[in-house]
Amino acid sequence: MNRDDIALAHHWLVGMRGGEKVLEQFSLLFPGSTIYTLVADVSRLSAQIAAHPIRSSWLQRIPGSARQYKKMLPLFPAAVSALRVSEGPRLLLSSDASVIKGIYSPPDIPHVCYCHSPPRYLWELQGDYMKSAETAGMIGRLAFRSVIPYVRRFDQRAAGRVTEFIANSAFVQERIKRCYQRDSVVIHPPVDIESFDWQRDPEDFYLIVSQLVPYKRIDLAVEAFTRMGRRLVVIGEGPELDNLRKIAGPSVRFLGSQPFSVLKEHYERCRAFVFPGIEDFGITPLEAQAAGKPVIALGKGGALETVIDGSTGLFFPDQTVDSLCEAVLRSDGTSFDPRVMRAQAERFSPTAFRQKISDFLAAKFPDIFRA
Repeated sequence: MNRDDIALAHHWLVGMRGGEKVLEQFSLLFPGSTIYTLVADVSRLSAQIAAHPIRSSWLQRIPGSARQYKKMLPLFPAAVSALRVSEGPRLLLSSDASVIKGIYSPPDIPHVCYCHSPPRYLWELQGDYMKSAETAGMIGRLAFRSVIPYVRRFDQRAAGRVTEFIANSAFVQERIKRCYQRDSVVIHPPVDIESFDWQRDPEDFYLIVSQLVPYKRIDLAVEAFTRMGRRLVVIGEGPELDNLRKIAGPSVRFLGSQPFSVLKEHYERCRAFVFPGIEDFGITPLEAQAAGKPVIALGKGGALETVIDGSTGLFFPDQTVDSLCEAVLRSDGTSFDPRVMRAQAERFSPTAFRQKISDFLAAKFPDIFRA
């Protein structure tokens, strides 16, 4: 198979978060393949992805688009529709949490979509999105509310043209069925476990690594650890930062955005990782387990597929401050084996992910992926 046989697509390329880590594995499987996207900032991508030809939509020509792309939601359908896969590839493989699945490709080319989630701001979490900086002000909220039905219809039509869906979790698999009326197979995303040392002794602080947006519910953890007077380190940035600082006591520290070296250091030294939101999957709890540290997580969403209650972490049942405080206190009397937590993380290694993707493609499209 040569580099022109597979086309890749990803919603936007402006950093290296979980979705981009999936695309990075696709780029390793299909080196040199062209990547199609809405907007890109090559300086913020890994060398592996940046080495590929990248074709952006006309949104790229708008000044500041790589930073302000979320405000351009009404333009997404038109921009995606104009972004066309050229003749030649035998298969399109997209990585999507937005509407890039609507990209045009020749009708005889199968389209496999690795779906991180049907876009939450279209289907379920409009209220949280309305509170964010992207829709600040009355005019922004009115514009967002008016455009949602149009973009949602585009997303649903695009899903109908996908040949095969891969869900990143059973939680997302259920959402794909509910939103798109489509079946899918689950292949969990990869975690770079080899970057973490799992044998370091824990210190007396708890850790959150997250984008600071409303639906992540970092406010619960800030309130809980302020109440208990226990040390909590929060790494990440976002529109909720000022609000979180206002409710935080002296035991809570905000470090903002940090390079991987700082993340790694805190993962390896923390007492436990705190995960209070409902996520489609959630890479960070697995990174904590790769570092041999337990996870205190809300017992809903993707965490149910990555954390083993009582073995690699503890679940709290209700998304409340009281429930989280109770779980933290319960963790004091629970013994966790770093080797068990590391072994759980190893189930989600990049090597295992690439093999599962390869096996899926070979089974579904044997004429393209001959052994």
